[in-house]
Amino acid sequence: MLKLKKIHHIAIICSDYELSKKFYVNILGFTVVREVYREERRSYKLDLEVNGQYQIELFSFPDPALRPSRPEAVGLRHLAFEVDDIDEAVFHLNELQVSTEPVRVDEFTGKRFTFFNDPDGLPLELYEV
Repeated sequence: MLKLKKIHHIAIICSDYELSKKFYVNILGFTVVREVYREERRSYKLDLEVNGQYQIELFSFPDPALRPSRPEAVGLRHLAFEVDDIDEAVFHLNELQVSTEPVRVDEFTGKRFTFFNDPDGLPLELYEV
């Protein structure tokens, strides 16, 4: 059996690198680990830490292909982030002009959650623990 230990990183391709960098760093509060420009690909690669545990790789490419993300398209459905206080997190996002869906309750776990989008419409979730 394959012995996977944990998720190492999640890669996201964005359409507007500076806008997405600002969103993930200034709004979501991720920490920049490394930023490189890869001349041969005309592409930036930004490594981000989420609370010192996981890494998000943010890529820019010239003219990336669009991928449908809603409604219920095949592929990655959404990326979820754990929070201690969903009301506080929603308030913070709304104060920064990021729209969130109404908070719902997971029918199986009883936990509260909501969705919002990154600058490219990638669905992101906040899940209260």
